[in-house]
Order: sequence, then C-alpha cells, then structure tokens
Amino acid sequence: MSLPWLTEDERFIQETAQRFARERLAEGYLARSKEECIDRGLMRELGQLGLIAPTLDERYGGIGSSSVVAGLICEALAYADINVSYVPMIAPLVGGVIQQHGSEAMKDEVLPQLAGGEIMIQLGLTEPRGGSDAANLALRATPRGDCFVLNGEKTSITYGAQAEMMLLFARTDADTPGARGVTAFLVPLDLPGVTCTRFEDVGSRPVGRGSVFFDDVELPGTAMVGNLGEGFTKVMQGFDLSRFLIALQCVSAAQASVDETWQYVQQREAFGRPLAKFQGTTFPLAEHDSRLAAVRALCYQGLAARDRGLPHTKEAAMVKWMGPKWGTDIIQSCLVLHGHYGWGMELPHLQRMIDVMGLQIGDGTAHIMKTIIARETIGPIGVAYK
Repeated sequence: MSLPWLTEDERFIQETAQRFARERLAEGYLARSKEECIDRGLMRELGQLGLIAPTLDERYGGIGSSSVVAGLICEALAYADINVSYVPMIAPLVGGVIQQHGSEAMKDEVLPQLAGGEIMIQLGLTEPRGGSDAANLALRATPRGDCFVLNGEKTSITYGAQAEMMLLFARTDADTPGARGVTAFLVPLDLPGVTCTRFEDVGSRPVGRGSVFFDDVELPGTAMVGNLGEGFTKVMQGFDLSRFLIALQCVSAAQASVDETWQYVQQREAFGRPLAKFQGTTFPLAEHDSRLAAVRALCYQGLAARDRGLPHTKEAAMVKWMGPKWGTDIIQSCLVLHGHYGWGMELPHLQRMIDVMGLQIGDGTAHIMKTIIARETIGPIGVAYK
C-alpha cells in the first residue's frame, strides 16, 4: 500500500530499501535464520546506502532524515528479512541518545561506525529482577577517582554476544530510588571483567539475546553519556520511536505472508475450484489486510507527529501491542491456509511467526502498553511505566 504524501526524497529512500530487500535479502531469509549472528557484510552494504541510522546528522554518517524515513526502511527490510531489520530499528534509538547527549569526541568516533555498519551497539537496560520496571536498576556504577566501576548484570539484551559496545544504564546513586540516580554510559564490551553470554531462543536467532556480566569493570569518566543521574530519561524518550519501528517490522513480515497466501489461494484447487472461490479462505485474508493497513497507518501517523514535536506516546503503545500480536496471529492463519505445505520449513511462514512472536515481549508486553494507553488517556493509575 503506497503512502501518497511522501516527499520525493522519502520515496527514493523507500524504493532504495525495497530494492535492497528484494535483491539482497528475500531469497536468503530462511538460510540466514539458522545463523547465530547478523551478516556483517550485509550491514556494511546497508551502511553504504544510508539505511542503518537515517535520523543521524550527515556529519556522523546518517542522512539527517526523519522518523518517518526510519519507519519506511524498517518496513521495507522486514518484508524480506525481519532479523536484518533489527539493525535500523536499534541504531536510531541508541544513536539518537549518543548524538543528543554524548561528548563531541564520542560522537565523532562512534556514530560513523554505527551508521556505516561497522559496529553494533546494544541497549543495556533490562536486568534479571525486572524488565518493565526499568527504573528499578540494580547494576551499580561506583565513582572511583576519575573512573566508575561497574558491577552487576544486564539480561535479555538484544544482539547477544555479537555487539562491540553497550549503551548502558546504571545506578550511580544508591540512595536515590527510581529513575533518579541512573546514569548512561557507553561501554566497550572487550574491557576486562565483561562477560557476554547467548541464550538459546526459539526465533530471531541471528539477532540473539543474552546476558552481560560486569565484574569490577573500570570505566573512564569520558564514557558517561550526558550528565550524572540523568540517564534514564534519555532512553525513555527513544522508546516511542522504537515501538513504532517494531510494529512496522511485524506488520511488514505479516504482510509478506498475506501477499503470498493471496497468490496461493488463487493457484491451489480443491473440489474442482481454486481456493479463492471459497469465502472461508478469502474473508480471513481480507480481514488480515484490513488490520495490517490500520496498524501501518497509525504507525506513520505517530511517526509524523513525532517529527513535528507533537504527542505520540499513546499511539506508540497502541501499535506496539497490536503489531506483534496481530502479526503473529495473521502469519499463523496464513500458515494454516497453506495446509500441510505451511507446516514445513520450505515455506517462510513458520519462521516468520516465531520471529515476530518474540516482539510481543521486547520493548514492553501488551499489558504494559495498555497501561501506558490508559495513563495517557486518564492520567496516572497507580503504576508508572514508560
């Protein structure tokens, strides 16, 4: 479905991403889904095209574009390979925090590598004792002279053991509860005392998740991103963006299955007629197209509001629960409509379904998103989530 209001430049970037997805990603999706890392060659190709961190300034390797463009890129790539689309989903979030709050030396050194596909930067927020209660951090960054010493664990961290750096959020003031007293740091993961592990997940294996342990890791003060005790609010500002991008990833992967199923029901015959002649096959597909179009439209409405500085948190929460949930259900329906063919790994539906399913958890579950929607509608309701 086209977006007629796109500018000429936006449409050019969208077509570039769609062409890359079609020519470089689509055919190899199932084979890559068995790997345990994202192909760095593909990352560098994306970087050369300006498709990793489009919202970064040109001086840092981005193209100085909008949140809408970030959405167009994620959507285009996820249609062919949702796992590769994680790269331009995460980079605008972590890169945006560094660009806005990092030192000039940090930005000059790190951001061009991020935008060029030379490095991966994890977001280090979730800890074992809480994911959604993200302000309740236990990992400590203890001041020691001009340095900080890190001790603790981050878990369920995207990119598993394959990233070079982590944008980490740690408690620097043990006496200050909640979001206050949390500071952001950019941490190289090859420092002494850092141990990275990888989980055995069902889906999104090339992306990977894992735990990262910090055992008396000494970090220079220059690694701090922004001011002491102000880290938590920095990443929270970026979560609305990533929630829109996640929804578009899920919508696009599901749309690929729907499009393929429309083709299949026109070709497959039963009882002497194409399956498309039976309302029992076409009506579900019509409903799937309708739901996906609605979520997609709300995503771009919210991204456009973000670009204009207008409120968009409620819309981000809406699409974050609908996109992964409906995407999973729709792909499963397409799998079943393919009959016994759909229950094999020769077709992509099963792999897409398990890859999309995990995004019902990451960046906040449906319960948390609905809490945010309620809060944005009627005000605080007892528990504060972002």
